[in-house]
Amino acid sequence: MALEKTSACKVNLLLNILGKRADGFHELESVMHPVQVYDQLSFTRTSRGIQLTCSGAGLPTDSQNLAYRAADLFLRAAKIKDGVRIHLKKKIPLAAGLGGGSSNAATTLLGLNELFGGSLTLEQLQQIGAFLGSDVPFFLQSKPALATGRGEKIQPLDCFSTLRGCAFLLVHPGFGIATAWAYQQLARFPDALNGRAGRAQQLVSRLGAGDLETAGTEFYNSLEAPALDKYPVLALFQDFLRANGAVATLMSGSGSTTFAVAHNLSAAEELAERFKAKFGQASWIAVVPA
Repeated sequence: MALEKTSACKVNLLLNILGKRADGFHELESVMHPVQVYDQLSFTRTSRGIQLTCSGAGLPTDSQNLAYRAADLFLRAAKIKDGVRIHLKKKIPLAAGLGGGSSNAATTLLGLNELFGGSLTLEQLQQIGAFLGSDVPFFLQSKPALATGRGEKIQPLDCFSTLRGCAFLLVHPGFGIATAWAYQQLARFPDALNGRAGRAQQLVSRLGAGDLETAGTEFYNSLEAPALDKYPVLALFQDFLRANGAVATLMSGSGSTTFAVAHNLSAAEELAERFKAKFGQASWIAVVPA
């Protein structure tokens, strides 16, 4: 019998780049929030090897897929000679800044650890996750979090009181932005490349106590500098969302998804309808409780 797991996505309420490190990565501080849009993964034990199938056309089913790599590293670390069959049903868009691939990898680690009887500790899973990618450790837990280092150091946080009852509107424009490209372009934007430290903790404090409008002014993403420069339609999206009632709006991660925060679910749904009336039906849109 297959083990079924959901694989959530995320938005960055803040992504503040603090400069480039000697190891080639970027030092950052980020406030990450889980979002209730899910991929589905199923896991079945087999006699040997890794078999990955995906519902989405064009998705790799070999080591180019983070879920496959996660399974391979897990089986090696746990010294398991049996194999696994994984089926991935995609809903989260690709190259969207929502962490879908990282979430799939983390869900695979958690799923296989359950499937094979808790072979590895959470610390071991976190080590594998950090090796796979900076966002993977975030998805090994389910709370909002403060991320530091290159993004792999995770401090889980209590749910933010100012977001209680609110909703997210996510808009993916139908094209992706490569994370590597976004970081490479930061050299042209020195203020974005060398941000002011402490912004993440300031936002966390305001999200935990205060009003949403004030907290929303602290939303920030260093990677908007290159992304909005190349893709001005994303700035048009944000201007429209703000003008039509969004409390805050920001690009998530390296893009290209823009998200808005509305006071409640009905306000977010109305905002989505206004957006579709203005920009048409080409974009992927999701409205979910915060």
